[in-house]
This record gives sequence, C-alpha cells and structure tokens, in this order.
Amino acid sequence: MKAIGIILAGGNNNRMQELSNKRAIAAMPVAGSYRCIDFALSNMSNSHVQHVAVLTQYNARSLNEHLSSSKWWDFGRKQGGLYVFTPTVTANNSWWYRGTADAMSQNLSFLRRSHEPYVVIVSGDCVYKMDYNKVLDFHIAKKADVTVVCKDMPANMDVSRFGVVKMNEDSRIVDFEEKPMVAQSNTISTGIYVLRRRQLIEMLERCAAEERYDFVTDILIRYKNLKRIYGYKMEGYWNNISTVESYYETNMDFLKPDVRKYFREEPEIYSKVSDLPPAKYNVGSEVSNSLVASGCIINSKVENSILFQKVFVGKNCVIKNSIILNDVYIGDNTHVENCIVESRDTLRANTYFSGGDGIKVVYEHNERYVM
Repeated sequence: MKAIGIILAGGNNNRMQELSNKRAIAAMPVAGSYRCIDFALSNMSNSHVQHVAVLTQYNARSLNEHLSSSKWWDFGRKQGGLYVFTPTVTANNSWWYRGTADAMSQNLSFLRRSHEPYVVIVSGDCVYKMDYNKVLDFHIAKKADVTVVCKDMPANMDVSRFGVVKMNEDSRIVDFEEKPMVAQSNTISTGIYVLRRRQLIEMLERCAAEERYDFVTDILIRYKNLKRIYGYKMEGYWNNISTVESYYETNMDFLKPDVRKYFREEPEIYSKVSDLPPAKYNVGSEVSNSLVASGCIINSKVENSILFQKVFVGKNCVIKNSIILNDVYIGDNTHVENCIVESRDTLRANTYFSGGDGIKVVYEHNERYVM
C-alpha cells in the first residue's frame, strides 16, 4: 500500500472510571482474547501498510508490553516494521503530548523519513474491520486533501461524544462539529483519516508554530472551508470503547453469532498469543451463551458473560450478564450480575455484586500480586 500508518493510542479518559487506572484504553481487553489496539493493527497489516507507528503515553506499560513483538501482526519484516513512540525529553522539548496533533508533531522525523505518499491515521480505541485501500482509492478519486471515514449511527443514539459531520451529495464535508451539545446529524467521524504525507507535515508544522495541539479542532475543523475534506461512509460493525457503557456493549456484542462470525472471517484479527491450557469445566459447571478464554477454571453457573484468561470461578456461584477480566479469583457462593470485574481482583466468598439497571465496575483494590 502507498501509505504509512499512525495509531493514536496515548489518550486518557475518565469516562472509563477505574478501568483506565491501570492501562491505556487501547490496551483494554476485548472479546476474551483481544486487546482493543489489535483491531487497528490487524487492519493495517491486512491492508498491507508496512510502516506503522503507535503513539503511546498514558498508562502505557501494559500496552507497550503487548506491542513488544511485532510478529503477531506480521510487522516483523525487513521492509517495514512496527514502531512505538512515547514522549521523549530532548534539548528542545520536555513536554508530554499535549494533544493528537502535538503527538504527531513531536514525531515528525517518522513522517519525514518515510517515502510513501500517503498517511492513514487511526484511533487505537475502536473495534472494527476495514480495508484502508478502499479509503485511499476513494481519496485519490475525489482528489481530496483529507478523507474522514464516517458512519451513520441509529437516529435515537446520543452522538454528542463524537465528532459529527454533514456531507453534500458529492460526499464533501460541509460541516464538522466536535462533541456538540445538540447534534444536527447522526453521521459521525470514526477517527480514521487519510491524507497526503507532505501536506500532513506542513499542517503539523504550522500547528506547532501557532501552539495548536489537537488534530480534529486545529486541523480538520479549522481547514474545513479551505481544504477539500471528504467523508467515506463505512459499512459493517464499528464501536468505540471510550465509556464504561460502550465497553460493556462492545464485549456483549461478541455474544451474538453474527458479530463473532464477522470478526472470525477473513481477513482475521490477530493478537499476541498466550500459551495457556484450554478452559476447564468441572462437575457443577453450567455455561450458556458465554465466551470463556483459555486458562479458566469453572465450577458454577455462567450465563451471558465473557470470562477472560485465567479466571477461577468457585462453587455455587452465579455469573450473569458480566465481564470478568484477566486473572480474577471468584470465591464460593458469589453472585456477580451486570458487572465488569477488574483484572487480578479477588472476590471473596459469600459476596454479592450487582449493577442493577446499569453497569457496575468492581474494583476491590486487593490484587494478589502487582505487575
């Protein structure tokens, strides 16, 4: 592909509550065996983007460990590679990334050293499948300066946490509003952009000179009447996991056979492989409509739930409509319903956790060990 890739994976988000205390949003576990960033990385690899930079910052240790070997996404090659960039103190700069544009500005050398004419910029906190070649073909055909991948959301959905766009008959974006109080459209930006590499360098240099730091506000919205910015409508599944509710909803979507089939079909989504034994179902276990990852030991009832790796469920327990993250120990006679249980927690025997009509994040602050 005639493009390099940039994955923005450094932001913090308080709407994830305790779930973002230990990890970046891009490192959040998804569907039993993936991390959220796996979807962006796999899309890059499947689209034959050979040079990919991941910009990390907030709580990056878990994410950096996940990215420690590029072979899982087929970037371990002589031509190309996976590059992880964190904020670096230099003689001229001691700032952390102050925004998405600033993150790219501080790594302009990656853009300048590259030879590909185009850049694909994506967010690391979205779950989807996409061939970026189709977006690039659209971008070239429209002679666009910037192409924004958009998606039509349900009319009754609150889109105020997204960038909302309006397009004309030719798919050119005529209005772009970031996180509006009252949305005038149900078409949102998915955080996927294509533009020419040299033009991106020029825009970033100007932003840096004017002390502007955000890619959406200081480039897309600022230039919407000066540059040819087009919207490419995507089909298929897409979701953003920037809130507890959306994270829960995305994982629960994988309990639907059509969603699982969609992500298991070619091209595949790749992830770092853990060498763990298969899940063990002891006498007394009863599992229905659930995803149970490798390394789990089940002794009780699990219904409409997702259990990540190395979860232990004791005797006479009920796990219902819940997400249990990695390496959780659940003691005997415990009831968990409508909850997200943080990784490495120990739920003591004879306890009850319920989110009621909402979703409860269970964070017991009693890890058996700290990593």
